[in-house]
Amino acid sequence: MEEQILEILRHEKRAYSVSELEDLLGLGSVEELKELLKTLNRLEDQLKVYRTNKNNYMLFQNSHLKIGKLLGNKKGFGFVDIEGDDDVFIAPSHMNNAIHGDTVIVEITSQKGSDLEGRVVKIVDRKLKQMVGEFYYKGGKGHVDLDDDKVKLNIEIDQDKTLGAMNGHKVLVKILNKLKDNNYKGQVVKILGHKNDPGVDILSIVAKYEINDTFPDEVMEQVEGIELEVSEEEKKNRRDLRDHMIFTIDGDDAKDLDDAVEFKRLENGHYFLGVHIADVSYYVKENTPLDKEAFERGTSVYLADRVIPMLPHKLSNGICSLNGGVDRLAMSCEMEIDEKGNVVDYDIFESVINSKKRMTYKCVNQILEKNEVPEGYEPFVESLHGMAELAHVLRKNKEERGYIDFDIDEAKIVVNEQGEAVDVVLRERGTGEKLIEDFMIAANETVATHIYFMELPFIYRVHGEPNEEKINNFVRFVAMLGYKIEGKVKDIHPKTMQMILNSLKDKKEFHILSSLLLRSMQKAVYDKKNIGHFGLASKCYTHFTSPIRRYPDTTVHRLLRTYLFENHMDKDTINYWDQKLIFVAEHSSERERAAVACEREVDDMKKAEYMMKHIGEEYEGIVSSVISFGMFVELDNLVEGLVHIDTLTDDQYHFDETTFALVGERNKRGYRLGDRVKIVVTNANKQTKTVDFELVKEKKEVE
Repeated sequence: MEEQILEILRHEKRAYSVSELEDLLGLGSVEELKELLKTLNRLEDQLKVYRTNKNNYMLFQNSHLKIGKLLGNKKGFGFVDIEGDDDVFIAPSHMNNAIHGDTVIVEITSQKGSDLEGRVVKIVDRKLKQMVGEFYYKGGKGHVDLDDDKVKLNIEIDQDKTLGAMNGHKVLVKILNKLKDNNYKGQVVKILGHKNDPGVDILSIVAKYEINDTFPDEVMEQVEGIELEVSEEEKKNRRDLRDHMIFTIDGDDAKDLDDAVEFKRLENGHYFLGVHIADVSYYVKENTPLDKEAFERGTSVYLADRVIPMLPHKLSNGICSLNGGVDRLAMSCEMEIDEKGNVVDYDIFESVINSKKRMTYKCVNQILEKNEVPEGYEPFVESLHGMAELAHVLRKNKEERGYIDFDIDEAKIVVNEQGEAVDVVLRERGTGEKLIEDFMIAANETVATHIYFMELPFIYRVHGEPNEEKINNFVRFVAMLGYKIEGKVKDIHPKTMQMILNSLKDKKEFHILSSLLLRSMQKAVYDKKNIGHFGLASKCYTHFTSPIRRYPDTTVHRLLRTYLFENHMDKDTINYWDQKLIFVAEHSSERERAAVACEREVDDMKKAEYMMKHIGEEYEGIVSSVISFGMFVELDNLVEGLVHIDTLTDDQYHFDETTFALVGERNKRGYRLGDRVKIVVTNANKQTKTVDFELVKEKKEVE
C-alpha cells in the first residue's frame, strides 16, 4: 500500500484527502481504512509525506517545507543547511526551541533573490546526546560549561554521575532529561583530561564531532590475528609485479602509504601508467568488527599533531601500507594513455608488489623543479621525468574538457613535542603533488567508467552543477569590485567556471575570489547514482585510491573483487549492494563532513594559539571579507583576524552593501575586499578560536 500511495501523490503535485486516497486505492472495508491511516502516519514520520493543516496529504518534497540541519549562532539566530539548496535564515523568534545541530523541518516564509527566510516547524532529530565542556562544582553540585557557545544550556550533574570529574576537567557529557527551560540533567561519560594538559584541547574538539580516538577491544582482538607479513599462500592467483620499478611518493611524515606508481614509454609512442593501491578489503572483511568500526569512522582525520586513523596502526602503517622493500597485496589499475591524455586501454587486477623506494614530495620536487638529484634517487630520475611529462599531458586533457583548478592555498600548523603551535606556514603543492593527483584521478575515472558500463551497483564520487543564480550573484559581486568577466555566463558548464577564474587570475585578491567562487558551488559527495563530477569535468568518477583512510574506497575495492575477480553478479548480490550502497554513501558523506569540520576547527584553534604568542606584533595582510561590524584581514600564512569597526577611529565608517566596503563619512576613504593593510595583533583566544587585529595606519596602503 505504501508504494501505491506514493505513486498517487507523485502523479499530481497536490494534496489529497483521506477519502480521495481511499477511492483511488479502491478501499472499502473499515480494516482497509485503518491500514491506510496507519500507513499515512508511518510515511509522515519518515518525512515522505506531509500532512497539511486541513489533514490532506502530499509528497514532502512537493510541500513548502524543507528539512535540514540547524547551524546556530551565539546571538540567537541560525541558518538551516539544506542539502543541494540555499541556507535558510531563522530569526531568534522563529527558532521554536531548536538548537545548534538539530535536524529540523523549516517552512520558507519569504524569499528575496536567493536569500531565504523561514521558521522552524518541527525538530526531527535532536543531536543533543553527547556534548563537550568544562566540569566545575557550584553550590555542591556538578555543572558543565559547554564548549559550543552556540548551544545555550545549563547542565547539572548529580554526584553519582560525575565519574570523579574535578574542577577544570574537560568531559564528554550525555544529556539525560530536561528539567525546565534550558536546564538539563546530564551524566559524564568520559573524562578527556584537564583543560591544561597537552593535547586535551584537540581531544575536546574530536569528541564534539563524535570521532572515536580509540578502537574497541573486539576490533583490536581481530587485528591481533592478522599476520605482519604476506604469506606465500596469499600471493597465489595474483599477478606478480615484485620485479617492476614501482615506488611511492608521499609527504615527509606520511605513514599510511595507500598508492604506488609505475611508468614506462611504450613502443607505439604511448605512455604506460600503473597505479597500485593497497588491497585493504582483503584484510578488512565485510561485517567483521574491524569493518563495522571502519564504516562508523568513515575516514581518517588529519589534525595538527596527530592522525586519528580509520584503521588501527597495525594495518594503516603496517601490513596495508605500501612500505618500501616489503611484499604487499595490491589492487592494480594499469593504463595505456595516448599523446592526448586519453586512456585507450587498461586492466584492473589483483597483484603483489614490492615498492622499490619510499619517495617524498620534497625530493621529487628537487629533481623536477631544480634538476637536483638527492642521494638514492639516481635510478629513478628518468622515470620521474617521464611521469612529469605524462602528468602534463593528463592535466592538459582535463583542462580542455573544463577541469577547474581553484588553486586554493592551505595552511599547515607546525607544533612542538607538547602539541603547541609554533608556526603556521603554507602547505606546499609542487610538481610532485600535482603529478600524483593527476595519476590518481586517471585511475579513479578508469575504475568508475569500467563498472558504470557494466551497469552494476557502485559508489561514485559526484559533484552536481552549481546553482545558476549563485554564480550570477558572484559575477555581480565581482562587477561591483570593478572587474568584468570576459565571456557569457549563461549555461553553467565547467568551462564557464574555468572562464570566470581565468578572467580573475591577475587580480590581487584572486585567491580570495576563487575561494568565494568555490563556496558558491555544491559540495562533492558520495552517491549510488552517477551524475558526474562537475569540478573535475568528469562524466564518471569514484574514489578508489585511498582505501586505508576512506571507507568508500574500501567499498569500491570490495565491489571490484565481488564483480571482477569472484564473478558474483547474480540477482541476490546485485539487490544486496543496490540497497546497502545507499547507506554507505550517505554515512560516508556525513562522516567526511564531520572530519572536515573537525580539522578546520582544530586549525582555527591552533592558529589562535600561535597568535597568542605574537600579540603586539605587526604584519601585512589582505582584506578577505567586509561585514557590517568590521572586516577580516588574512595574513600571508592564512591566519585571519577581525578588525572591528569600532577600532577605525579616524572617521565614522559604514558598511556599503552595494560595494561590500567600509566607507568613511567625511573623507569617503574606505576599505574593500583585496586591499593590502598593515595590522597589529591585539588579542587572540584559543578557547573561542578568534584573533583580533587593529590597523597600524587607518588608511588604505598606496599600491
